[in-house]
Amino acid sequence: MKAGGRKLTSVSEYDLNISSFFEDLIYKDENELPVFRLFIDGEWQDGKGERIEVITPFDGGHFAYLSTASLNQAGHAVDAAKENQKMIRELAGIERVEILQEARHILLEREEEMARALMLEGGKTRDDAIGEIRSLASRMSLTMEDARKIFGEYMPGDWSKDTSKKMALVIREPVGVVLAIGPFNYPLYIPGSKIIPALLAGNSVIVKPATETPISTILFTQILNAAGVPKGTVSVINGPGSTVGKALASNQYVSMISFTGSTGGGNSIVSVAGIKKLHLELGGKAYAIVLGDADIDLAAKKIVDGSFRNAGQRCDAISAVLTVKKVSKQLTERILNYGKEYRLGDPLKDDGVKVGPLVNEDAAVRVKALIEDALKKGASLLMGGKVRDCYVEPTILGNVPVSARILWEETFGPVIPIHAVKDREEAIAVSLQSRYGLDSCIFSNNFYDIWRVSKSLSVGEVTVNDMPRHGIGYFPFGGTRSSGTGREGVGFSIDEMTNLKTIVFNLEPGAMGKKVF
Repeated sequence: MKAGGRKLTSVSEYDLNISSFFEDLIYKDENELPVFRLFIDGEWQDGKGERIEVITPFDGGHFAYLSTASLNQAGHAVDAAKENQKMIRELAGIERVEILQEARHILLEREEEMARALMLEGGKTRDDAIGEIRSLASRMSLTMEDARKIFGEYMPGDWSKDTSKKMALVIREPVGVVLAIGPFNYPLYIPGSKIIPALLAGNSVIVKPATETPISTILFTQILNAAGVPKGTVSVINGPGSTVGKALASNQYVSMISFTGSTGGGNSIVSVAGIKKLHLELGGKAYAIVLGDADIDLAAKKIVDGSFRNAGQRCDAISAVLTVKKVSKQLTERILNYGKEYRLGDPLKDDGVKVGPLVNEDAAVRVKALIEDALKKGASLLMGGKVRDCYVEPTILGNVPVSARILWEETFGPVIPIHAVKDREEAIAVSLQSRYGLDSCIFSNNFYDIWRVSKSLSVGEVTVNDMPRHGIGYFPFGGTRSSGTGREGVGFSIDEMTNLKTIVFNLEPGAMGKKVF
């Protein structure tokens, strides 16, 4: 057994094959497996905490190790970020943009290495891995759109008697040190989409990757380092959320936390953070509401894509279908037809695989329990249902009752539960019983039904006649209720990562104030 009670796994048959470009961030253990380091104050260094296996869900073996930080190293990273923040703040805005454009160029040059890392650590298909890399590159190409949000405004005081002889400038300033905590399901794109606006706004950033899928974040940090990010303004701290994450989140010099992950993880952060800015994108339960006048073929295709992509491990995944009874049979038949196109397997061995394994065996066991609970309570197994190791067959369940857990809990697996409702109002009522409020979608061709549902749902984003997808964040997204707080997206994330400062000028000494009669 390893320290911490985790069982040792066998060595994976797969390896990373990374190039010398990344040699500074690893060392080799006695078996020639890479051990990934920390990045603190501009230097790669060995962690003084526990060494953790990085396991690939393809075969359940480990292909690398993660060197984790001690609590002292975590504290040092925050101190260094606070001290070095002035280096990024003092750079001209256009220089920050140029650094990120250079990083984008390097990222695309290293696409194959990055894709293999994403596949091995998270079980992604090659298409999903390449898509994640290119989404981050697209996000980085929009840095000037982000930068436009840093502008302030001039406020004349002559609209109020008590400020008639004054004016004000309302400007945006960096918050200071941003702690970016990423999830396992998009371990490159999501941390990257936090780092980009934080640096553009003049903040320093500490990144804590998910311990299940840390490698792509660490590789991206080296790309930023090579692109010329000022020393000490980006750090990577590896380690468990329960210790290292807690120490970082509770540190008084961390000015803001941007966290994407589970609702439970968000609650843990809130409990220790103290007074600081919080952006939390948490769990979701996106219902697809299908009304009687919908384009059924379109709805079925989008539901399958929205449920099975990335093996269902998306916070914006469709994870339940609420269809009016009038079209439920036809919709179910079309969903089954499209669902058969999603083949499960190891994408490193078969290019035709569209659904890979879940991130680990615990995740697969949890999804299996949700399927079994639904079947026990009367649901019909229409497709799939088998679970082996980390692999969950793409599954379709019909006649799912409201008592089934899978109708309410975040699934995070390739399962489509279908529940028939009487009408639009019942669909709304079921949706409003959920504690989550991140995404939903509606399929209909009636404007008034679309408007009624969209206005009634308590979610951050409603998508009409398509599956929810946050994509590169061109449209703002974020949750309500147990799905979090704050908004992310191009131009919106940077709002969260700046503070407003009002500078008031008394114009009387220059005889420039306006008289109020």
